[in-house]
Amino acid sequence: MYASREDIGYDFGDDSKVGSKPIKPNPNIDGGWAWMIVLSSFLVHILIMGSQMALGILNMEWLEEFNQSRGLTAWVSSLSMGITLIVGPFIGLFISMCGCRTTAILGGILNALGWILSAYASNVHYLFLTFGVTAGIGSGMVYLPAVVMVGQYFQKRRALAQGLSTTGTGFGAFLMTALLKYLCTEFGWRNAMFIQGAISLNLCVCGALMRPLSPKDLREKYVVRSDSEENRAKALSHSTETIKSNGVLSEEPEKKEEAANEEVLGSVQHIEIGGKSGSGRSMYGLRILKTVSQLTVTVRKGFALWYSSYFGAASLFTNRVFVAFIIWALFAYSSFVIPFIHLPEIVKQYNLSRQDNVFPLTSIIAIVHIFGKVILGIISDLPCISTWNVFLMANFTLVTCILILPLMHTYVGLAVVCALIGFSSGYFSLMPVVTEDLVGTKHLANAYGIIICANGISALFGPPFAGWIYDITQKYDFSFYIAGLLYMVGIIFLLIQPCIQKKQPREKSTEEAQV
Repeated sequence: MYASREDIGYDFGDDSKVGSKPIKPNPNIDGGWAWMIVLSSFLVHILIMGSQMALGILNMEWLEEFNQSRGLTAWVSSLSMGITLIVGPFIGLFISMCGCRTTAILGGILNALGWILSAYASNVHYLFLTFGVTAGIGSGMVYLPAVVMVGQYFQKRRALAQGLSTTGTGFGAFLMTALLKYLCTEFGWRNAMFIQGAISLNLCVCGALMRPLSPKDLREKYVVRSDSEENRAKALSHSTETIKSNGVLSEEPEKKEEAANEEVLGSVQHIEIGGKSGSGRSMYGLRILKTVSQLTVTVRKGFALWYSSYFGAASLFTNRVFVAFIIWALFAYSSFVIPFIHLPEIVKQYNLSRQDNVFPLTSIIAIVHIFGKVILGIISDLPCISTWNVFLMANFTLVTCILILPLMHTYVGLAVVCALIGFSSGYFSLMPVVTEDLVGTKHLANAYGIIICANGISALFGPPFAGWIYDITQKYDFSFYIAGLLYMVGIIFLLIQPCIQKKQPREKSTEEAQV
């Protein structure tokens, strides 16, 4: 019915099956320091995504403090969530030039600064700039490296590793909801944000743990043994066809780029030799020139890779299934974010505050979300199970829950639906795996940056849209119905494109047979 994981790997540029000579693997791949990377990513998800899932607490405080409409106030939370994801493609440029570690450390500082400055907000528009933009950009600079590093360090157990690391979102939503509720009660929301900013400085520690792999280790990760020359020839032939059909970057531009970089470094070395022979030149100035030249080469190389991936002739956008994946992401994330932001208001509207105070509905989503990510990750790693099919089934379950949630008016009914939302949304741990299967590991940072950018646009407009609908109708029902229908449109795109992609080679072979 659906395209299998093998289909995705072959049709969309997965070069992990290319045969080669046996090479001793790096012990840190699928083990060793790789688990420290999982721990780092887990803590990042707690501090960033978990905090954002708990913003419903602060949203109610802002409504009382500034006395603005629900639609306008919801923009604060949505800006923070949306910008965290929207800046993904541009963070990919930072990663290409500076690496994941440096990018994450700088992002941790910026995120903490945004929280602290927000404690002094005098109006909602001030929060747009400090919390929405500043903290949002900082979050994005930490979030993307955390996801990419897990993908680099794991090969055999990628889905499980991503599932374990992203369970931090569920743990964080549960812990941060309780923490922010306690801090707001005891110290007020301003001091709560100041304390949260201090806690966010731990993101710098998480970034420091992101030790980069050497280029040699990255190459060794994807070397797979081949039993015969015939299999190797088939693999190489298929890899060539994949590059032509799907637009994955070829090796020729890379060789030209490396030659250009060697030419620049060669000119620097020539200047250095001349500097040693010239008695009138300052060695200090020479070192500065060399450092600037090396930095220029790094920036050129990173920008060239980033630009060619997004805007080059063989860009990622020539991959049809990847484009369908982007369209799905534009509609999907808001369906998950809207309940977190507006469920506290819905509970208050249904007079269920007493039951919700005992066990909040958002905490139910968060706790079950943890198990959903781990279980779906384990299932997807089974050799007889397709990650693509698991991903689609989880999406169908989630969109069904979003559509029936407005029909529930009792705490038990809402709790059951929220539990299903939490479990099915565990597919988030499969998104990096599916993305890597579509475009290959080399372009994972840029490709996943595009996907989370689309998710960010969805998160940016979803909560304000729901608040705006409530201001008009005094109900959240239509917000969930419209969000669910748009989500369904995105799923349909995911179903259609793999079928078209699989039919095209068959049609081509039939035409050749007739000729």
